[in-house]
Amino acid sequence: MKLKEAAQNNAPEITSLVVAITLWQIVAEYIVRRELLLPSFFDVVTAFIQAVESGALLMDFYTSLLHFGIGVLSALVIGIPIGVVMGWFKTASRVFDPLIEILRPIPPLAWIPFSLVWLGLTHTAAGFVIFIGVLFPIIINTYTGFKSVSRINVEAAKVLGCVKQRELIRHIAFPSSLPTIAAGIRVGMGVGWMCLVAAEFFGVSKYGLGYKLWWHYGLHQMDFVLMYMFILGILGLTIDKIFRKYIDKRLLKWRSGVVV
Repeated sequence: MKLKEAAQNNAPEITSLVVAITLWQIVAEYIVRRELLLPSFFDVVTAFIQAVESGALLMDFYTSLLHFGIGVLSALVIGIPIGVVMGWFKTASRVFDPLIEILRPIPPLAWIPFSLVWLGLTHTAAGFVIFIGVLFPIIINTYTGFKSVSRINVEAAKVLGCVKQRELIRHIAFPSSLPTIAAGIRVGMGVGWMCLVAAEFFGVSKYGLGYKLWWHYGLHQMDFVLMYMFILGILGLTIDKIFRKYIDKRLLKWRSGVVV
C-alpha cells in the first residue's frame, strides 16, 4: 500500500525517467547503433552488474569517498575558522581578503601539478584538489554570514551579560550565520565532487570512480564510462540529500518553527 502511494505521489518524476530511458534505448539501439558512440540503457545495466559482481565497484566507492572526505573535512577545519575571523574582526578581513581574492579565481584543477609535486601519487594529493574546490565557498559564505549578524542582537546580548568575543561568536554570531554557512558547505561539496574525476585521473590509486571512468575510456568501454558517470551523479545527489536532511532536522529546526 505504501509503495503504491509513493508511486502515485511521484508519478511525474517516475514518468519522466521511464520516458527518458525508453528514448535513450531506442536512439542507441536503432538510430546510433554503435556502442562506442552511445551505449544503450541495457548495456549500462550489464556493465553495472559486472562491476558489482567483480567487487571492483565497492573499492571504487570506498576510494572516492576517502578522497572526498579528506578534501571536505580539511576545508571545514580550515575554511570555517578563517571565515569566522574575517567576518568578525575588521583587521583580519583586511589581512586575508587580498590573499583569498587572488587565490579564489584559480581553478582547482590548476593545483594538480603542485598537489603531485608536494604530495606525490597519494590519496592526500587527490584530497588536496578537492579541498581547494570546497574551501573558498565555505570561507566566503562563513564571512558573509558573520558580516550579516544583526548589531541589535549583539548589543542585546552584551546588555544581558554576554560581553566576551568568544561568547558572542558562540551564542549569537555562529547560530545566526549557520544557514549561510550550511549553504556554503553545500556549494563547496558540489564543487569538490565535480573535481573528483580530475583529482583521480592521474592514478593516485588503482581504484576510484573517477579513475575507473578514465581507465575504461582508454579501453573504449563506453558502457562502463557511462555507468560510472551515472554513479557519480547519483552518489553526489545522495550525499547532498543526506547533508540537507541532517542540517535541516538537527541544526536548522528553528527555521521551520520546530524547536524542542
